[in-house]
Amino acid sequence: MFQSFFPNPKLFFLSAIAWTAVAVAVWYGFASGLGGSLGFGATPEGQQPIIGLGHFTTPEFLWFYVYYGLFTAAFGAFWWWYSKAHTWQVWSIWGSSLIIFMTYYDVQVAVAINNWRRPFFDLVQTALDKSARVVAPGEFYSLLFIFFQITSVWVILYILKRFFISHYIFRWRTAMNDYYVAKWNNVRQIEGASQRIQEDTMRFAAIMEGLGVALIDSLMTLIAFLPILLALSSHVVELPLIGEIPAPLLSAAIFWSITGTVVLAAVGVKLPGLEFHNQRVEAAYRKELVYGEDHEDRADPVKLTELFGFVRKNYFRLYFNYMYFNLFRGFYLQADNVFAYFLLIPTYVAKKVTWGIVQQILAAFSQVSNSFQFLVNSWPTIVELLSIYKRLKGFEQAIAEREAMMMRGELAAETGAGE
Repeated sequence: MFQSFFPNPKLFFLSAIAWTAVAVAVWYGFASGLGGSLGFGATPEGQQPIIGLGHFTTPEFLWFYVYYGLFTAAFGAFWWWYSKAHTWQVWSIWGSSLIIFMTYYDVQVAVAINNWRRPFFDLVQTALDKSARVVAPGEFYSLLFIFFQITSVWVILYILKRFFISHYIFRWRTAMNDYYVAKWNNVRQIEGASQRIQEDTMRFAAIMEGLGVALIDSLMTLIAFLPILLALSSHVVELPLIGEIPAPLLSAAIFWSITGTVVLAAVGVKLPGLEFHNQRVEAAYRKELVYGEDHEDRADPVKLTELFGFVRKNYFRLYFNYMYFNLFRGFYLQADNVFAYFLLIPTYVAKKVTWGIVQQILAAFSQVSNSFQFLVNSWPTIVELLSIYKRLKGFEQAIAEREAMMMRGELAAETGAGE
């Protein structure tokens, strides 16, 4: 699954995580402020965030582009030298880096929209307040045009990103397909080999296209919005039932998300195993039907009834487990819709925020909590992916065992010839 596409997967992913941690630590430690001394300039201290496309061309942003490029080039150059013989390194190394950058840029579009919310909804509040100044329609049109500009960037980026990721994932599937097909003489006798190579690689690629991108997006969203949520916490007076605590919004988002993730993971812990077993009983039923097409002594009604009984039993167990999982998940997600409003009740009453700041807080809190709730939102898909992973892992173990048996046979033959 991984060694066909990534060079030395364990070392590759460990080094990628370590290098990313170094890059993030250096950036937030001191490198983010080096842009000015390197000639990129600096945004005046205390200046409000730029509303519109200028958000993407600030001195800090321009310096970040260069910084990201330098760290990526260093990482890619090492692996280009280390794995010169690997067929798919262009896609797995440089392609992965491009996806990460496009995802980060996509998240920054969300940040730009969040910056836009404050002046727009403050203008709405002013327009609705009879004692405030008269708001001209042109002020709304101007802000809506800025919103259109920002979302146009998102649309273009979304199209390009999805197009590239689709090709990236299909290359990954091609790498898996080539890896398994090259061993066909050793695997053709393994039960379900054709299904593993055709169907499971296809489903693995399809799920990774959505789930993998969602995971990267969640991580990038946290990196971008955690500082924003921390800054917005200064507008919150206190939390209901708790009172004043440091970084109230950030603390509440982390507590709420971790609690939901732990509870739902515990409730749905049996689902991956049931999905895996479901594929096995379905495969046994399908195999008997296929044999029945060519052999009259196979697929008799008694045998088919027995095999379908196993299918029915497993599905009913799945339905029951999904029922109480969806019960907990449904209550949690509905409570999540109003949790941020609940947190802001003391702040509303104290009249310490404007409507624009409220909108910023709600949007930033939603971004952070949804990112922390990645497992909650993606659990059914993760269950399916784990099931496919188990099947392919078992398939690869069967291949390794057959190859080991062949090697032992060859060694035995050579030993006999030598004697």
